[in-house]
Amino acid sequence: MNHPVGTNHPGHPVGTEEPAAADGHHVIQVRGARENNLKNVDVDLPKRRLTVFTGVSGSGKSSLVFGTIAAESQRLINETYSAFLQSFMPSLARPDVDGLHNLSAAIVVDQERMGANSRSTVGTATDAYTMLRIVFSRLGTPHVGTSGAFSFNLPEGMCPRCEGAGEVSDIDVDELVDREKTLAEGAITVPNFAVDSWYWRIMAESGFYPADKKLADFTEEEWEDFLHKPTCKVKVGSNTFTYEGLVPKVQRLFLAKDRESLQAHIRAFVDRAVVFRTCPECEGARLTRAALSSRIDGVNIAECSAMQISDLAAFVRRIEDPSVAPLLAGLRELLDSLVEIGLGYLSLDRASGTLSGGEAQRVKMVRHLGSPLTDVTYVFDEPTTGLHPHDIRRMNDLLLRLRDKGNTVLVVEHKPEVIEIADHVVDLGPRAGTAGGEICYSGNVPGLRTSGTLTGNHLSHRAKLRAEVRTRTGALTIAGATQHNLKDVSVEIPTGVLTVVTGVAGSGKSSLIHGNLPGREGVVVADQSPIRGSRRSNPATYTGLLGPIRTAFAKANGVKAALFSANSEGACGHCNGLGLIYTDLAIAAGVASTCEKCEGKRFTPEVLTYRLDGKNIHEVLSLSIEEAHDFFTAKGQARTILGRLKDVGLGYLRLGQPLNTLSGGERQRLKLAIHMAEKGAVYVLDEPTTGLHLADVDQLLALLDRLVDAGNTVVVIEHHQAVMAHADWLVDLGPGAGHDGGRVVFEGTPAQLVEHGDTLTARHLREYVGG
Repeated sequence: MNHPVGTNHPGHPVGTEEPAAADGHHVIQVRGARENNLKNVDVDLPKRRLTVFTGVSGSGKSSLVFGTIAAESQRLINETYSAFLQSFMPSLARPDVDGLHNLSAAIVVDQERMGANSRSTVGTATDAYTMLRIVFSRLGTPHVGTSGAFSFNLPEGMCPRCEGAGEVSDIDVDELVDREKTLAEGAITVPNFAVDSWYWRIMAESGFYPADKKLADFTEEEWEDFLHKPTCKVKVGSNTFTYEGLVPKVQRLFLAKDRESLQAHIRAFVDRAVVFRTCPECEGARLTRAALSSRIDGVNIAECSAMQISDLAAFVRRIEDPSVAPLLAGLRELLDSLVEIGLGYLSLDRASGTLSGGEAQRVKMVRHLGSPLTDVTYVFDEPTTGLHPHDIRRMNDLLLRLRDKGNTVLVVEHKPEVIEIADHVVDLGPRAGTAGGEICYSGNVPGLRTSGTLTGNHLSHRAKLRAEVRTRTGALTIAGATQHNLKDVSVEIPTGVLTVVTGVAGSGKSSLIHGNLPGREGVVVADQSPIRGSRRSNPATYTGLLGPIRTAFAKANGVKAALFSANSEGACGHCNGLGLIYTDLAIAAGVASTCEKCEGKRFTPEVLTYRLDGKNIHEVLSLSIEEAHDFFTAKGQARTILGRLKDVGLGYLRLGQPLNTLSGGERQRLKLAIHMAEKGAVYVLDEPTTGLHLADVDQLLALLDRLVDAGNTVVVIEHHQAVMAHADWLVDLGPGAGHDGGRVVFEGTPAQLVEHGDTLTARHLREYVGG
């Protein structure tokens, strides 16, 4: 019942206002959430506040935040569209939850890498390049026309030679042939061109050149016919065939096809044979000559795009023109936000696909900072990934700015620096997988410290500097490195010890290590990149664990091992052993629905009748790695692999969990587990603490110690101060990011850095160890 303000009505003194009903919706209420491992979770989350979700990997944080709250918000928004529009959208299943009340529209800012399309750049992804194009179309001299004339993705702007790609592909002839051999000796090294194969016979018996003459001795005409002759008819024996030179034939057979559809050995050949070089017409600038001739203050648009964003921001600040004043103000604000978020070292022409997960998330975040929307729920997944402690402070400021605009900010995070700025903390656990899925604590940060939970106990936990560092056994030398922003860097990475390479985001750490160590003998790289073939692959197939499991089933039941592979004879015929039916919607994200034939179990009913110690193959693949370790008690290959997976902190993963559901940190630890059998190796790890709870970091440090003590060399690119403190040797790059970085600013032990260093890392590590 509504009363006019100020009227006298029961229970309210004259002149006071009754609070509007709308003001009562100040919390998001979650009731009875059961997605994945959540155990009937009830929790209230304050709106227009910053809530951080903590808990060990696999405790249920993502199931609550992404799988329940964000998923339901997305589903409800889709339901507001017309039935016609909904028919084009993925039909999202309702999360397993009794009730969600007072939700607002959720925007998920995740770490999914941005499209690997070379036409998507930081500039196009943030709209900064679009704004720049308009500025050049208005103010550039000579005047070239519309903003489309400055786009390398539109016909009117793209360089005609490379079609706006900035590079052209050439074939390296020496990867196709061995010039020192004759055709009869197998001079053609292209796959499927072996001596006596059809392709070989057409060439060898074409009559254009002798099959028993060394290629190096061919005349100019023979060489031209061999490599480039246009299509013509030739007689081989009594049949007529179409002949074409080797280069066009290779282009047609292999290069015109989608790279991903090629077999692995052919893909490897293509990667060797095709060399990309800068387009000679536009010199890599991607645009027409006309677009490149137009300048503002002597600078063309391609030069603007190649500038470091912090320099471009300064350049744009100098441009003043009333005709584009509002646009310039918007562009300045956008560039300043990129600098503020710690991405000032990037350039607008940087391909989006080359950004790390953390960088991609921060680029997406910038788009939302400038948004006029408020009362939105923003959901972040470990926004500090890839950030140095110095940069984490800036990230915290941005999270608080989003909140202060009147938004609800939900963050899944492990770093104490972020937990400490939260208005509200929800701690899930107590452990991972089936031993998790409960709310252990919900309240403010001081309450978390005294809560007795794993997170509360570890919040002020500090790793100590080593009492004594291990002695190096030798060194890996990197000399005169100049990749990206590295300024002729020479450095010795000690062998036989744990070396941590650190420095702010964009200081050159990855360029130094990934640009110079992989490919050397004995170097094993375990990084966070996606694992090929992820829909069908799972930890059991990827680690080779499925082999011994299938053998054990076959032995116990006296049947073929192939029955127990969902990619082979035992697969459900309806879903081909996927357990899911994928519907491709062409214009929207595809939809996966559980196969009703096998109910997602992936195998035929017959296969599911065979048991091993009371469990069928589906039940075994549903076990967590921890449970499987207890199930396979006999010493053997299966138990060894499971032991390694436990060692790297993946005990909570299910054996049959699809690899495309794993986070970057989980993928890295899975790769590490596979390589752990190799002795005397050099392990290169890239931020192995990604996704690890404070309590699990100690376990990771113990694992790194074990690897070193077994005679290996471990090189870790890392910002986590616990890992820095634990190192035997530190290499610190900087002093800043981009062209302000690229130098080694410190080499030595962590104790020496804390004692004498004056770099950004030294300041933060000193504070950490002292705290």
